[in-house]
Amino acid sequence: MFNIERSTLTEYLIDQRRHHPEATGELNALILQVAQACKAISRAVAHGALADMLGDHGSANVQGEQQKKLDVLADGIFLRATHWGGGLAGMVSEENEAPIPLPAGHARGKYLLVFDPLDGSSNIDVNVSVGSIFSILRAPTPGEDAVANDFLQPGTRQVAAGYAIYGPSTMLVLSVGTGVAGFTFNPILGDFFLTHPDIRVPDSTREFAINASNSRFWEPPVRRYVDECLAGHSGPRGADFNMRWIASLVAETHRILMRGGVFLYPRDNKAPSRPGRLRLLYECNPIGFIVEQAGGRASTASGPVLEVKPEALHQRIGFVFGSREEVERVETYHADPTAGLERPLPLFNTRSLFSDNHAFSQ
Repeated sequence: MFNIERSTLTEYLIDQRRHHPEATGELNALILQVAQACKAISRAVAHGALADMLGDHGSANVQGEQQKKLDVLADGIFLRATHWGGGLAGMVSEENEAPIPLPAGHARGKYLLVFDPLDGSSNIDVNVSVGSIFSILRAPTPGEDAVANDFLQPGTRQVAAGYAIYGPSTMLVLSVGTGVAGFTFNPILGDFFLTHPDIRVPDSTREFAINASNSRFWEPPVRRYVDECLAGHSGPRGADFNMRWIASLVAETHRILMRGGVFLYPRDNKAPSRPGRLRLLYECNPIGFIVEQAGGRASTASGPVLEVKPEALHQRIGFVFGSREEVERVETYHADPTAGLERPLPLFNTRSLFSDNHAFSQ
């Protein structure tokens, strides 16, 4: 039975604005436009093969990655939903090399929008949850067209961030800097309703997510952390851990927000010229902002990811986030590889298959 007492997303944003009398309402309007885009993308994802929306588009994005039909559609939906409202000075998408030009004749506002229109698109054809990620920053020169350098702001300067997840139900998870709230989409009424008013990440966990196929490329601190988790109750951690891997950042984030855990996509030796896999501006920063607003921790494995000063629009970086105790343990191992190591682990035995020299010679 639907609870008619639940607040809508609009009502929630109005209530948040009451705490900031100086606010003009432009931020609320922009977030509602993003939510409208997410509703449209949700419908497209749900129709899938029925609307001939599965499969490759036949082109590659700026990352050199093969675009799916829904990648291109979702990018266009975000653009159409947000460019007309007058709140933006510019926007950047994963699917475009440079900032997206705003239409001539439209007012320029005081915000910047950075987004991944459809994260996890490699899972579309197998019907696994995917999502959209967005970040909102203040424009350095409000009222004027933004240039690329305007977007190169650390994650600490985000005004708001969120993601939509398209799964068994569609949810919008949002932070405007005062905690994290989750809204579930009611397709009959066509609106998002507040269902998770104060999402908090548990401080500790017994669950971790990592792509184990890259283990031969991991740095020693990461291999040590995973080895300890896999050792289970009889190992150094004295507890059994479960390993998860969905290969969809939004789905991984949502699971961690709902029940705790730690996600690792660290820097490794697979491509030495690329210091990570995930993109800083429109993946790591918004997810990091949400996780930290929910009481978790977001890191590069060496320090807070939100403090990193971006150097390029599509910069990649190592990313570890989730339950605070586990992320801090990973950071400790990077800062001091011998910390808490009372006895040698097989992982670091020089005669082991996984010795440093062997692992990094692959």
